Amino acid sequence: MGFLTGRRAARPERRATQFSPVPYPVLAPRSFAEVDLSIAEASLQSIAVLVTTDLIASLGSELPIVCYRGQDDDRVRVPLPSYLLDPAGDGHGVEDWLYQALMSWLLRGNLYGDILDRARGGHPTQVLLHHPDEVRGWLSEGQEVWSVNGEPVTDRSRWLHRRVHPVAGRVQGLSPIQFAATTIGLSITAARYGEQWFLDGAHPSALMTNDEAELDGDKAKVVKDRFVAALYGSREPLVLGKGWNYQAIQVTAEESQFLATQNWTEAQCSRIYGPGFAEILGYETGGSMRYTNVESRNAHLLVYSMNKWLKRAERLLSGMLPRPLYVEVDRDALLETTTVERYRAHALALSHRWKTVNEVRKRERLPRVAWGDQPNETGPIALPAGDEDKDGQ
Repeated sequence: MGFLTGRRAARPERRATQFSPVPYPVLAPRSFAEVDLSIAEASLQSIAVLVTTDLIASLGSELPIVCYRGQDDDRVRVPLPSYLLDPAGDGHGVEDWLYQALMSWLLRGNLYGDILDRARGGHPTQVLLHHPDEVRGWLSEGQEVWSVNGEPVTDRSRWLHRRVHPVAGRVQGLSPIQFAATTIGLSITAARYGEQWFLDGAHPSALMTNDEAELDGDKAKVVKDRFVAALYGSREPLVLGKGWNYQAIQVTAEESQFLATQNWTEAQCSRIYGPGFAEILGYETGGSMRYTNVESRNAHLLVYSMNKWLKRAERLLSGMLPRPLYVEVDRDALLETTTVERYRAHALALSHRWKTVNEVRKRERLPRVAWGDQPNETGPIALPAGDEDKDGQ
């Protein structure tokens, strides 16, 4: 909001400009010659990169956001400030803004933005994000220097930068895409080869040779035409004279499209962002997926891979709040799996008296009951074993 008017600052006009892509980090390996990853969106040609980054960005932006004040026993839930429902002030909402922020981190390892407005307490209330390839940053005499589309950033008080994969002595975080360019390049190259194979059709279906005769261009064409004419639309036996040999060329789909190669590289591309994504996206990894694995994979995904991205989103949004307010992403929405498991969790909470009936009913979007505000008087109860317990797994 403006200090005097109480209204949000107008969004500045953006004009299309030419810019040089961010150079590859020194530590990053080079990709294949025909695969250009200098533009952030180029890596999305790999299906694994596309679906993995979209999964992370979608979960991080669509999970419920809750605002709190205080810690432990003093923790109180408070309404989310209205400006945080649309941090960019462009009308697209916090979900759209968070998706952009997460994709910038996932593809380029850095997030950049213009702080368009601040509250009286000094915290940002409106931030417009930059495309990460528009920005360059470096150290000059120990000071950070930034430019956007070649124009230097002069007012550092309006500049926002948040990085992932930091390296000592560098201003910008390492890009996951550039750091794993070889693997992603192989994925895109294999896909292009498979597509080009069928588009071009530049492979013979058979070879016809003669061991006893010399065939020039005209004779070879006559033989081919007569051979094709004899086969086309006819199921009659084919009779070949002395010296002729016919050999069909069989190329399997696995060979023509490098399916085995693609499956391996796509799984590797998913693993760039953490363990668990390759498995949850269905890429074969050599292991078996039992019932117990399926039941707990959401929890594993949250603990080992998703949580770090959710934490970054929480810190980013919390930085736009006055202290002591902070934001948390509701992870329970990710962990809820089946109705049966959810009801078993409710039963445990009720039997151990740390939830009331009305709290459970609220979670299930059911109306309150007059007798549901007090904990159950009964003690813990034994719950029926699940299928995995019956199998001894």
